[in-house]
Amino acid sequence: MAGTAGAARSDAAAVGGWVTTGDRTRLLAPESGLHFGAAAALPVHIEVDAAQRFQTMAGFGASITDASAWLIQHKLDPERRQALLQELFGRGPGGAGFDLTRLSIGASDFSRHHYSLDDRPSGQTDPTLAHFSIEPNRAELLPVVKQALVVNPRLQIMASPWSAPGWMKTSGSLIKGSLRPDMHEVFARYLLRYVQAYAAEGVPVFALTLQNEPHFEPNDYPGMRLEAPARAQIIGRHLGPMLEQQRLPVQLIDWDHNWDEPQSPLAVLADPVARRYVAGVGWHCYVDEKYLVNQTLVHDAHPDKDTWFTECSGGEWKPHWHETLPWMVRTIVIGTTRGWAKGVLMWNLALDENHGPHLGGCKDCRGVVTIDSRTGAVTRNLEYYALAHASRFVRPGARRIASTSDVAQLQSVAFHHADDGTRVLVVCNSSDETRRFTVGEGARRFVASLPRNSVATYVWPAAGGVP
Repeated sequence: MAGTAGAARSDAAAVGGWVTTGDRTRLLAPESGLHFGAAAALPVHIEVDAAQRFQTMAGFGASITDASAWLIQHKLDPERRQALLQELFGRGPGGAGFDLTRLSIGASDFSRHHYSLDDRPSGQTDPTLAHFSIEPNRAELLPVVKQALVVNPRLQIMASPWSAPGWMKTSGSLIKGSLRPDMHEVFARYLLRYVQAYAAEGVPVFALTLQNEPHFEPNDYPGMRLEAPARAQIIGRHLGPMLEQQRLPVQLIDWDHNWDEPQSPLAVLADPVARRYVAGVGWHCYVDEKYLVNQTLVHDAHPDKDTWFTECSGGEWKPHWHETLPWMVRTIVIGTTRGWAKGVLMWNLALDENHGPHLGGCKDCRGVVTIDSRTGAVTRNLEYYALAHASRFVRPGARRIASTSDVAQLQSVAFHHADDGTRVLVVCNSSDETRRFTVGEGARRFVASLPRNSVATYVWPAAGGVP
């Protein structure tokens, strides 16, 4: 009996730890010997307070772009394909546990050809959408998404258009231009048809953004300028009422662009008609990280609206792990969630050894994994480890809780699972020195050490079974 009680006390004091280092000598490597005790707090100390609770998490993941789907479907044999999808979306041993993904409605730059779901010859239009079809997605995208859903039936799918069909636009093309005002209602029906068509395939879309990066008109791949007044009109007068009338449980997320223009989503949310249909705001990372504070600014102005982080890509412009791993974790994993994001999405789930396939756009983007198009070999990139330090341990429904951050270049974010009381703490050491520190919750503390330019995840149960 005494031995059993002693084991229980030991288990309750045990802390699980996993570390990835900037020099790649440790990759999500387990760390042993961590346990709570009565140690005094060190000068560098992180305090976790589960009584302070913030947003409920939906999860982490990456976009299944056309390029990702093509590689997974055609460059992996069935056994390797299943193994990779199980690793990325599964929660078993070694699974990354991705619970979110994002799809493009029509082509993005990471497509092998440019297309919409209702292309017409030059000079022709299709206002009744008689030619609408998801046929371009049947060979690769739909099969891969369906396989991911088999691995993780809880996978939540967001979708974003890069452009309306060219005949709806001022440019008459998928490239550049804006949506014609007389096509607002038609474009809303186009998005509605997409949701309905995917649902009929057994692929539920839980959220739509109206337009990917609506303040950017790229020169060589689909894009479309869509200013705040137009977005408010489409949402408030057309798409919002359509979804409501059809009783479709689809959330509308505005903006879906960089941190540096909070005035644009704020303008949409200032429209009283559109506002009732907007569930949240989505953000991208392609500006200085100092602008990340605008996530909180918009949240504080509209605390009833969700915050999502919907896109960031790694790339060969930042190839060095010791530099980019801590940036990715402190900014995208820690920074965005401390800034109220309930979901975090990276860009391409998979790219090949040549940073593609792509047609226009980014020439040196990096996927979460790289699939060698010649051999099918899979390389897990630093983005994989950055995400997995959260996605493997933080389950949907977890609540972000308070934790000390930005102490001696240690950044942190903490989460709490209500079902079993488990705490999860992600810590990033952005300094060039090893940091020895304590982590405390109430009266108990454990001592940890984290090498320079590295990241760790710590997991422990609540004390005495208290949730």
